[in-house]
Amino acid sequence: MTTLSRQEARTRACQLTVHSYTIHLDLSRDGDTFGSTTTIHFTAHHQADTFVELRPTTLHGVTLDGRPLDVGLLTDGRLPLTDLTAGEHTLYVTADMPYSRTSEGMHRFTDPADGRTYLYSMCFQTEAPRVYACFDQPDLKATFTVSATTPEDWTFLTNSVATQTRPGHWTSPATPPLSTYLMAAAAGPYHSHTFTHAGLPFGVHTRRSLAEHLDAEEIQRVTTACYDHYHTLFDEPYPFDSYDQLFAPELNAGAMENPGLVVLTDSYVHRSATTDNEHAVRATTIAHEMAHMWFGNLVTLQWWDDIWLNESFAEYMGTDVIARTTRWTDNWARFTTERKTWGCDADQRPSTHPIAPDPEAVPDTATALQNFDGISYAKGASALRQLAAWLGQEDFLAGLNTHFTRHRFGNATLGDFLDNLARHTNRDVRQWAERWLRTTGADTLVPGVADKDANTWLLHVHKRGGRPHRLLAAAFDRAEDGTLTARPSAHTDLPADEATTTLTLPGGPPDLVVLNDQDLTYAKVRFDERSWETLATALTSVPDPLTRVTVWSAARDMVRDADIPPGEYLRLVETHLPRESDNTTVAAVLDFVHGTLLDRYLDPADRPDALGRLHELTTRLLADAEDHDRRLTVLPAHIGTVTRPTELTAWLDGTGTLHGVPLDADRRWLALRRLTVLGQLTAAELDEEAAADRTANGEQAAARCRAALPDAAAKARAWELMFGADSVLSNYLFGATAQGFWPAEQRELTAPYLKRYFPDALALAHRRGETVARLAGRQAFPHTAVERSVLEEGRRTLSEEEPPPALRRALTDELDDLARALRVREA
Repeated sequence: MTTLSRQEARTRACQLTVHSYTIHLDLSRDGDTFGSTTTIHFTAHHQADTFVELRPTTLHGVTLDGRPLDVGLLTDGRLPLTDLTAGEHTLYVTADMPYSRTSEGMHRFTDPADGRTYLYSMCFQTEAPRVYACFDQPDLKATFTVSATTPEDWTFLTNSVATQTRPGHWTSPATPPLSTYLMAAAAGPYHSHTFTHAGLPFGVHTRRSLAEHLDAEEIQRVTTACYDHYHTLFDEPYPFDSYDQLFAPELNAGAMENPGLVVLTDSYVHRSATTDNEHAVRATTIAHEMAHMWFGNLVTLQWWDDIWLNESFAEYMGTDVIARTTRWTDNWARFTTERKTWGCDADQRPSTHPIAPDPEAVPDTATALQNFDGISYAKGASALRQLAAWLGQEDFLAGLNTHFTRHRFGNATLGDFLDNLARHTNRDVRQWAERWLRTTGADTLVPGVADKDANTWLLHVHKRGGRPHRLLAAAFDRAEDGTLTARPSAHTDLPADEATTTLTLPGGPPDLVVLNDQDLTYAKVRFDERSWETLATALTSVPDPLTRVTVWSAARDMVRDADIPPGEYLRLVETHLPRESDNTTVAAVLDFVHGTLLDRYLDPADRPDALGRLHELTTRLLADAEDHDRRLTVLPAHIGTVTRPTELTAWLDGTGTLHGVPLDADRRWLALRRLTVLGQLTAAELDEEAAADRTANGEQAAARCRAALPDAAAKARAWELMFGADSVLSNYLFGATAQGFWPAEQRELTAPYLKRYFPDALALAHRRGETVARLAGRQAFPHTAVERSVLEEGRRTLSEEEPPPALRRALTDELDDLARALRVREA
């Protein structure tokens, strides 16, 4: 597929104004295709040659102003429109379009639980031409009128309220102007929960086999709380005629913000017991996608260099709104633990980029797509949190409201946004943006503490980097019983160009200084010697959860930078995690130790001892747990560190318990996977387990286990399923198989596949496209093979071969993480 260049988009935007799309989808047929008929009304501003995008299986006919065009001219997804005259035009296109199994275009899923079929579209960024003919770029907005033909017992959903005119026939009114990537449609025998709030119709939908697990009341409470809060923040009301949320199978993202029809992964419909953190994650995603109704849908980026105007804002607002309106008042602590580390890790790789890259650095859609990452989401949200602290909340919100009013149903750029902020502050927002949005990397903040006199002390803040920061520096005194007491703190401004800022503060030198308390800015944080010694014995005495999260995150980063050895971090975890009250922090620390430190940072010879120590720790955490949520939080790491199979087999056969945790379907599969890795289950036994759980979750879990079987034949089968020439695995089944393939305990068994990995991943990426290429480069990467030969072969592949952009980006990141792991081991 030819990717759209920025220059082509600029040219076409000067040539055309698109007024409307009228789309009919025939979703009633069986087979691998659906019917798509599109009528486009547009104006050519002058005589021009241009093109319309479409990727059909069969193009039946095209007419321009009633004149047939040669369908044979369709090449690589583009149909040329030559010698357009100035004036009004009507383009009519009818085609058969392919269904997808990778959530690109119109995804088709047959539920293994009951055989029912479900459809939904994913037009994101460049996939709209898989569904309908269009001028596919964000700044050619138009209205959409969508109709459909479906089986009679199906529901049909689209961006505006769809009405069934007779059985199996649906129509909808025209939407406000939308970008092409935001058109959405879904059809199937969905289970629906509907309600009205503030005069607007709402719906929550999922497939029928998940209906009993749909927590509709909680989703409704979160949705309405967010809706009401956004209306207290924004002058512009919600701009569409309905709000449906579809929990969809095999979605290749967490969610997609289609106006009026948000699509979320149905992994958020929990069929087994869940932690409170998992509920918080779902709530934050709901708030994030609703924020997009303003940030991205009402006002849309002009070109893909400004994706941060969509994603950074939605990430920031979604986190903040949940913290302010729901029971998850500590949601910023969760952000710091889970999301900000994602952004900071991405920002330290060679593939890093500015939050708002220079437009010329995003020359085409393929390049832009790689920037939907931790930088555009989490680092950008951190920068916005700092901007709100730097400007003040009142001026920040005033600028946002001006932005929405001035660009309502239009497109905007970074320059437009800064102009709108500048109207409400005397601060130099353009200089701030230059320092924060146009640069890469994280500043590092290091405290230095010194006596001044009997009544005061000096705090020297040493800064490596060139950004201004407004932050809180917290100071603590340690009592005789070891507990810490916080001193009063105040905001501190660190100038952009000063390497050291010195503050004179009352009292004697404290025992602990934590820079960036409450995580108001984006920077690496380090500790002076006295503070680190205090933390070694008193970390969990830090009274505020968000302050502790800042410390835990800094310690994690110190391991990754080889500032402290993995063993020292593990001792910190053993000492303090049992007394850590925040379960989100516990989950993040255990995940880092179990998933990264043990398998990548420690020498393999040291792994068995560390694995045993972690298992002892999780056993202690489970035994001491005072609530079910703590037990659910700790259990995955506990199961993953089991070395004596009887602990799990007794739980599975009902002759024993596992620290009071009930056995449900998903936790059963966790135990089965660990037993498989340990060589305790056969392929036949896994087949029996899969037959007993004929659900999508069960299908994926069985795929993980089959790939984890410790025998050569099973590995060969799994590899062929993933990388064979006839591979047709869906995105979810590919990911599940990849997740099971490389256990650390099976390094010798999987060693022959290390040389096969890079050429096979390259061939697969060329064959199957963006989503599978990304999965092949990330989830299928041999993470447990921390070997210099793998690093060298990967670098050779990048330098001598031509991976598609998605695979190149994924391999670049994974190889950098591998190089980091080698540095940590060798330090």
